[in-house]
Amino acid sequence: MALFSRTSNPTLSDSRFEQYVGIEVSRSEQMTIEGTINKTALLLAIIVGITVFMFYRVISTGDMSLVSIAMPMGAIGGFITAIVIIFKNTWANYLAPVYAIFEGFFIGAISIYFEASYPGIAFQAAGLTFGTMGALLFLYRSGIIRATEQFKAGIVAATMGIALFYLLTFILSIFGIQMPYIHQNGLIGIGFSLFVVVIAALNLVLDFDFIERGSEQGLPKHMEWYGAFGLVVTLIWLYVEILRLLSKLQSRD
Repeated sequence: MALFSRTSNPTLSDSRFEQYVGIEVSRSEQMTIEGTINKTALLLAIIVGITVFMFYRVISTGDMSLVSIAMPMGAIGGFITAIVIIFKNTWANYLAPVYAIFEGFFIGAISIYFEASYPGIAFQAAGLTFGTMGALLFLYRSGIIRATEQFKAGIVAATMGIALFYLLTFILSIFGIQMPYIHQNGLIGIGFSLFVVVIAALNLVLDFDFIERGSEQGLPKHMEWYGAFGLVVTLIWLYVEILRLLSKLQSRD
């Protein structure tokens, strides 16, 4: 049996942690929950700071060209940086802030894009994202929600299904084929988005559990950055999915 329970977040999979089994680390150099929380807060501060800067820039100049540049740059740069971190987790303390910078530009750009059509939607999505994280953290810490093996298996399966569906949608779009209903504001489209939001949110429970187990096992200090990076990946996914859900709901008004 693996030392750590599995998680559907690829950045926090078992193989990233099991390599440290049997390695002795001094207490002062061990991963802690508090240290991971502090580093998560720093990464989120970077993302929020860049997002606020982009909003100020666009509002003050009225120039939307920054959005068209920042969105692909942030998405591609963030993806490449994330892949490097996943395969070289010892670099996480250096590259996690770089990832946050790229994602700051991506989140800023996509937020402005949605905000242009639905004023106030970005603030609503951010509030719901942090509110969901806080609620799930409370439920997890109080023991109301437990990361059992059955729970984890269900979330893993659902997350993989969503990933494969998005991949198929992307491939079909290259050939000009659009998936019907799912991306529209009908009941099916809203139901699908709500389902994805729930699965993204429940991934946070797995992340909390994994970080807690990592600290209990005394992993090296740099894994705080890696754990924070993984948690931020899930939060970004949740925020984007909430944006999509809110846009579908508001477009029905």
